[in-house]
Amino acid sequence: MGIKIGILGLGTVGAGTVQLLLDNVGRHPLLKEVEICRVGVKSLDKPRTVELPVGIITTDLEAIVTDPQIDIIVELIGGIDRARELILKAIANGKHVVTANKAVISRFGAEIFTAANQAGVYVMLEAAVGGGIPVIQPLKQSLSVNRINTVMGIVNGTTNYILTRMQTEGSSFDDVLADAQQLGYAEADPTADVEGWDAADKIAILASLAFGGRINRDEVFSEGIRQVSKTDISYADKLGFVIKLLAIAKRCSPVSPSSTPTLSVRVHPTFVPKTHPLASINGVYNAILVEGEPLGQVMFFGPGAGAGATASAVSSDILNLVAHLKSRQNSDTNSHLDPLLACSHQDYCQIAPVSELEARFYARFLTRDQSGVIGKLGTCFGKYGVSLESVVQTGFQGELAEIVVVTHDVQEGKFKQALDEIRTFEAIHSIPSLLRVI
Repeated sequence: MGIKIGILGLGTVGAGTVQLLLDNVGRHPLLKEVEICRVGVKSLDKPRTVELPVGIITTDLEAIVTDPQIDIIVELIGGIDRARELILKAIANGKHVVTANKAVISRFGAEIFTAANQAGVYVMLEAAVGGGIPVIQPLKQSLSVNRINTVMGIVNGTTNYILTRMQTEGSSFDDVLADAQQLGYAEADPTADVEGWDAADKIAILASLAFGGRINRDEVFSEGIRQVSKTDISYADKLGFVIKLLAIAKRCSPVSPSSTPTLSVRVHPTFVPKTHPLASINGVYNAILVEGEPLGQVMFFGPGAGAGATASAVSSDILNLVAHLKSRQNSDTNSHLDPLLACSHQDYCQIAPVSELEARFYARFLTRDQSGVIGKLGTCFGKYGVSLESVVQTGFQGELAEIVVVTHDVQEGKFKQALDEIRTFEAIHSIPSLLRVI
């Protein structure tokens, strides 16, 4: 008896998933148990890259999620509100769900997983983070015996492509963004990518899995790459760094059996040493570094988007559910959810305010050519407990002197206080760049 699935959406990822499921020769034999029962689309008139039997494609998505014959719903329509509505309706009708929708999971995961647990069904989301990179199931299963301390990575291919081009060509942000849009690497409206929102959705999901608690998406600090200039890229190179948009989830408080951990969960452009494993991840590729005990470090690397990569992740989730459903068909017991597949989080993790976090900083100042400016900077930083690793006057931009500062670890709130006072100095024209250093 085959496992019937309904697919919502036949865009790039939907079409890729259908092609993979139909072309199952040489793949896992369980894929032959999958029967594509219905496929939901917005319009029947749109040209398709895949051929399906007459009657399978429909515009009635509600009918798919309520169809009693269908075992698994695959949500690939994107967006938030409509996707949430259909996922919840599928769960209410006893369907397992596979989704690639990081936005709806990061914002409504608590509601969705609570409903799934009550209904006794699974929600699988391997494709929601990192495209084809297998990281969700490893965090839930293979790495689950570790005490995870840090999850960090490059999880947005658009911004990584832009920063890579700026680094290798010396181009400006605006020029590379325009080129990326022409090549299809960036959306017509790139806001979610370049402002770090997409990466924030993804790190919220990874943090929840890694640290065993729910993450309030609104508490995830997010800073994009619009302010990164080719000048900063050049200085980073001279100082032995590259600039990457990093998504970081890190344990702040020690492990305690009695409470959920306090975490730092954030997204921002970061100075990364050229010797760091993430420094060499270029173009549209993604990589996620996990540090835990006793494992140490492990890194997942691969294509972060694309029809084939994402379809691979979607289909792996379908395969896991097919294996589960076939085992239930062959068993007399039909009891509880597998805790390694289900989400059992109940409590929210406590997110530390960004102002309380410690980091190293790079700052670039444009100053009027007056004597004693560097000394005044050092005195002010010292007043707020900011220790400087290096201070270099690098040259001039017109009539303005350019000074680059790199700090030792400092509490962000104290560093920002020092900057607020420095901005009042008559000699300071502007602070065009402020970036964190890993």
